[in-house]
Amino acid sequence: MEESITQEQQEQQEQQVPKTYELKFFGKGSEYFSILIINWLLTVVTLGFYYPWARARKLQYMYGATALNDDRFAFHGTGKEMFRGFIKVILFYIVLVVILYGAVFLSEGGQNMTIYWTGFLLFYALFFAVFPLMIHGAYRYRMSRTSWRGIRFGYRGKKGELYGNFFHWLGLTIITFGIYSPWMEINLRKYLVGNVRGGDAKFKYSGDGANLFLIYLVGYIATIFTLGIYSFWWQKNIYNYYIDNISVDKDDTPIKLKSTVTGGGLLKLFLVNLLITVFTLGLGYAWVEIRTKKYYTENIKLWGYIDLDTLQQTEDIYTDATGEDATDFFDIDMF
Repeated sequence: MEESITQEQQEQQEQQVPKTYELKFFGKGSEYFSILIINWLLTVVTLGFYYPWARARKLQYMYGATALNDDRFAFHGTGKEMFRGFIKVILFYIVLVVILYGAVFLSEGGQNMTIYWTGFLLFYALFFAVFPLMIHGAYRYRMSRTSWRGIRFGYRGKKGELYGNFFHWLGLTIITFGIYSPWMEINLRKYLVGNVRGGDAKFKYSGDGANLFLIYLVGYIATIFTLGIYSFWWQKNIYNYYIDNISVDKDDTPIKLKSTVTGGGLLKLFLVNLLITVFTLGLGYAWVEIRTKKYYTENIKLWGYIDLDTLQQTEDIYTDATGEDATDFFDIDMF
């Protein structure tokens, strides 16, 4: 009986010991350079139609070069899936361009202000109407095509719910003349990240708009007074705040994320990347991107109590890449 109690106590103590997690990035500039060159050549030869396959190949390499506890992530998206979304995005872009230039032409170069501003308002109204759809679709596609140890990720956000929240937050941002924007950003992150799953593990974001507002305010003022030098510490503060407020929960057991990025580290990264770009006449871009990815990835530390061997598959596969293509086409970060 005494031996049984001792074993139970030992098991409880072992469960309280933090697990070991380590993120690594194994990408190499030479490998990535060959991918970029082939992607560029085929995109030019095909007059841009190869771009979805180029993007899929890039994501496959970047994900495959990233590892958690030496097990690499995988991106299962294909050029064919992205091509269908790419065509939809191009058609949408053409509609936006027609509206914009149509407003200028019909208003005779802006002389008829009613037509001119009606066109511009229609342009932005249409763009912002589709914006939540782009973000929703991008998260749903990217997560469902990502896996680790064969366990797929997923996104469970609801399109209608995101629309309602987004325009509520956007309205508050507009009537406060932009002051509410940090709260809108945090609320959007909470919704998006909070609906991400890694198998049966749930992601959570716990940032606060007031804290982000203070980071923006101090960073903006300090950057001006230091003639831009503080911008690297400002960028560090923003990035660290994003990462430090992410956690992963499974059965009420957490994994916490912590960024160790520093302002000095970002300044050094920028200067070396600049020298590589200048002295290689831009050909060193592959090495610049690899160095940047490696710095950010390996400066994310994880600690917690989740046994990663217990993760179970729960997510479905989603193959519509329209949102993914749209966020890439319009250069919108995935939050």
